[in-house]
Amino acid sequence: MINAVIFDIDGTLLDSSSADEKLYVQAVERVIGRARVRPNLSDYEHVTDTGILLQLLRDNNVAATGEVIASIRNEFFALVDAFIVEHGPFPEMPGARALLERLRSSDVHEVAIATGGWQRSARSKLRAAGFAVENVPLASSDDAVDRVGIMRVALDSIGKECHTVTYFGDGPWDQRACKDLGWTFRPVGPVLNGLSSFAEEFVS
Repeated sequence: MINAVIFDIDGTLLDSSSADEKLYVQAVERVIGRARVRPNLSDYEHVTDTGILLQLLRDNNVAATGEVIASIRNEFFALVDAFIVEHGPFPEMPGARALLERLRSSDVHEVAIATGGWQRSARSKLRAAGFAVENVPLASSDDAVDRVGIMRVALDSIGKECHTVTYFGDGPWDQRACKDLGWTFRPVGPVLNGLSSFAEEFVS
């Protein structure tokens, strides 16, 4: 009997949410100029890089052309890479890498990642932080605009029938998506009074 365990990245596997948001806004403003940004991420319908960008451009009366979106994405990727070079990798949440290795060596678990970020920046951040995820399925905002859609892609990418699905995430949008999907939700971080360490998770 196979059990799926799926992870968000920013604020879950990596302590990266605050810096990531700042780099994202910086990338947008380098392309379109000073932008009106909603006060909280939860003010956007879809809290994903693509979902936020589409609404942000609409809020600022900027046409969401392929050229504009590509320019912002590429600017963001460059800023993330430069941040890592200057400041070092984003720190892992305590015990995150060890947990992934435990699960990957398990006979009864399959691991995937479902992030609201874009694939390229997500993998860059994980690689820099020492996560061996080259062969781990990773669904992202490149796959769907909404988080439920991304999470479904992550589960499907496992390629096996799974008896249970557990999702680790740090935001209320993760919690809502798990409720919609009927998955077990494990909160991480202070926003949802969640885990501060993965050390005791799935320890046999």
